[in-house]
Amino acid sequence: MRTAVRLSLSSLRAHRRRFAGTFLAVFLGVAFLAGTLVMGDTLRASFDSMFGSATAGTDAVVRGADAVTTPGESQGVRAPVPTSLVTAVEAVPGVAAAAPDIQGAGQLVGRDGEPIGGQGPPTLAGNWITDPKLNPYRLAEGRAPARSGEVVVNRGAADKGGLGIGDTTTLRTPDPVRVTIVGLATFGGEDGMAQVTFTGLTRADAEKYLTARPGLAASIVVRAEPGVSGSQLVDRLTPVLPHGVEAITGRQAAQENTDMIASQFLTIFTTFLLVFSGVALLVATFSIHNTFAIVVAQRTRDNALLRALGASRRQVTAATLVEAGAVAVIASAAGLAGGIGIAAGLQALFPAIGFPFPEGDLVIGILSLTLPLAVGVLVCVGSALLPAVRAGRTAPLAALRETAVDTSGASRPRAVTGAGLLALALAMTLTGVLVSPSVWPAGVGAVLALAAFVVLGPVASGTAVRVLGAPLERLRGVTGGLARRNALRSPGRTAATASALMIGVAVVALFTVFGASLKATMDQTVSRSFAGDVAVSTPSFGAGGSGLSPKLAPAIAALPEVDTAVGLGRGVAEVDGAGRALTVTDPVALERTFDLGEVRGSLRDLGTDGLALTGQEADRRGLHLGDTARLTFTDGERRTFTVRAVYGRSELAGDYVVTRAAWAPHRTQDADTLVAVSFKDGVATSAGEAAVEKVAERYGNPEVQTRDEYAASSAGGIDMMLTLVYALLALAVLIALLGIANTLTLAVHERTRELGLLRAVGQTRSQLRAMVRWESVLVAAFGTAGGLVLGAFLGWVLVRASDGASDSSFAFAVPPAQLAVVALVGLAAGALAGLRPARRAARLDVLRAIATE
Repeated sequence: MRTAVRLSLSSLRAHRRRFAGTFLAVFLGVAFLAGTLVMGDTLRASFDSMFGSATAGTDAVVRGADAVTTPGESQGVRAPVPTSLVTAVEAVPGVAAAAPDIQGAGQLVGRDGEPIGGQGPPTLAGNWITDPKLNPYRLAEGRAPARSGEVVVNRGAADKGGLGIGDTTTLRTPDPVRVTIVGLATFGGEDGMAQVTFTGLTRADAEKYLTARPGLAASIVVRAEPGVSGSQLVDRLTPVLPHGVEAITGRQAAQENTDMIASQFLTIFTTFLLVFSGVALLVATFSIHNTFAIVVAQRTRDNALLRALGASRRQVTAATLVEAGAVAVIASAAGLAGGIGIAAGLQALFPAIGFPFPEGDLVIGILSLTLPLAVGVLVCVGSALLPAVRAGRTAPLAALRETAVDTSGASRPRAVTGAGLLALALAMTLTGVLVSPSVWPAGVGAVLALAAFVVLGPVASGTAVRVLGAPLERLRGVTGGLARRNALRSPGRTAATASALMIGVAVVALFTVFGASLKATMDQTVSRSFAGDVAVSTPSFGAGGSGLSPKLAPAIAALPEVDTAVGLGRGVAEVDGAGRALTVTDPVALERTFDLGEVRGSLRDLGTDGLALTGQEADRRGLHLGDTARLTFTDGERRTFTVRAVYGRSELAGDYVVTRAAWAPHRTQDADTLVAVSFKDGVATSAGEAAVEKVAERYGNPEVQTRDEYAASSAGGIDMMLTLVYALLALAVLIALLGIANTLTLAVHERTRELGLLRAVGQTRSQLRAMVRWESVLVAAFGTAGGLVLGAFLGWVLVRASDGASDSSFAFAVPPAQLAVVALVGLAAGALAGLRPARRAARLDVLRAIATE
């Protein structure tokens, strides 16, 4: 073993430039992984500390016992509690103070007339609690609201909206309310809780604008007397609370808030980044494997001489693995340090881009230290394992032959194995897409398809390079022909080099196709379901915004230009024990403005105890016209509803429809999410839109859009997602380019004598540079073409599997212009990767090159 270590270290010192690409690939992958883990740990600890600090004075919380949770939501909707319960709570021994906590949605309008926040994070409003220990917000400037119309806002929201103390603005609740800012507050020592905004009103204003009727609160916060613990306080409170109301400790409430942030943001955010870390490391695996395969092929004579001098197979294999291990340990350690630096940089960068990163030291857990190191070492050593085994099999007689190069690849067993994997992949994906729609078999098929592409790469590389390089030989003459032949020399090497880029391009193409399909789906949904002319809507995604005033639709309907205006509100209830979202609207106007497909029964007869639902939901619940369903509302009331209509489509109308009269007794803060407007015959869209905008100005000035504009804005979050995806995938593409550059550099070293002979017979330096660059472009073209085909296929699988596994109808779309840009970027990347090896090849001394063995 000592001999193997000495040989490995000597080889590393002598040929350290050979492993520069491998070092960078491991470094970048580990740094991304470590940075993600450290950032996740720091965010969790920071939010935990923030909530703990903000609620430190709250020892117990009294709230509704039951929550109605709809599919896709982690936090349910609870029934409000009566504020009159405060008196009973204050009479419990051990209670020092108690206050109602009234909460609702309230969106401030900034100095520029635009709403503050709302594109995801909530915009909150509530009563300003006068007891400073029970109030999670701390007054930083100004004073507390004392009269109607006065508010305190969190300092982050004020800064973002260009507002200050003494300014008057509009608060959407969703009815517009003119308010004057008299104070600025912080939360847990920060200017705000991430991008969440908060507006504190007087208790009377909060009850007036945020609740269905006075005397209700979201919860009651309680402070204990000295010496009474939170659990003791809960035990004392429980006997005096009415049915349907519970008490939990303040620590439990803070933990629930932290868990909510973790489930809704942190877990998704870190999982998203970890997926891309995995893609980057997978790409690095191919680059590392190719580097060691070439190095082993170049050292065939060296290894043969070692075998001839008595070295065993195990020693030669161990020597190669020790080299890989040394590179892995150094690169992983450097990557870990780099990842911590990335997390520190993001901690400083986030506030600059509008996302307040809670202050505090970086939190580096044991997992964040050990996992990146372990993954980096395993990826590097595992990638070098097969080349190391191949090195150990070198025969001693190979020392008497010319140095061999890696010519493996297009073998019959590989072709048979690849074809078998491809057939299995098609069978699994078609099963998950067509036979029994499910994401899981489709996902397994997608993984098998990736494996099939990798296995078949060397088999297909010869044909692919000939086809892709055919124009090159005609355009560039002898230089192009030589570049093409060089790429054809080693199918295995060409395929392994291209595979790294193929994976990066495939993931880019996958998300590009999926994003285009989501946009096409949204456009199809609006075109098929929305028969109106303009739409007045809230933010296109997330939980932000305050919604639209229910008074807006009737006001628009009164315009002489308007035929129908219908608002869509949202409610929640348990339908026969299952939490479901309800669309609260005027069913008659809904049918006139939306295409609901075939309607059985009558939407006109719903009344206060009637229910309409989609055919798909009716089949799932086993309900038919005339059947009854038991609805349990958040206020605890149970009522029996009769199914009076079954309709065909649910994209915009939802699965359940009830009238506003049926929902009114159970509502809390009433709001619409969309107002759809149809104009009378002969009214131009521009004239009707202008009339609607004038009315909308009186209700907080929400955005008025045509049908096409509404479809485009609804899909606006997709472009934001794709931008983030492309930025993250740039790392994987960068690692792939390092792999191409490293392979070409090693190939130039391997072909030193050949290149010298070409120069000796008249090839110019510029021709030599062009030959190496075009070889790089051909390898990149092969990887890009394979990635586009694989990515488009996987995108189709994902769309079709999602279509079959959900109630929504997904449209499949391939964006040719965007994929063409991806192809051009791949080719340009290949040309870029070939610059340094080409320049190095052109600098070779002709006589020394010819004399090289």
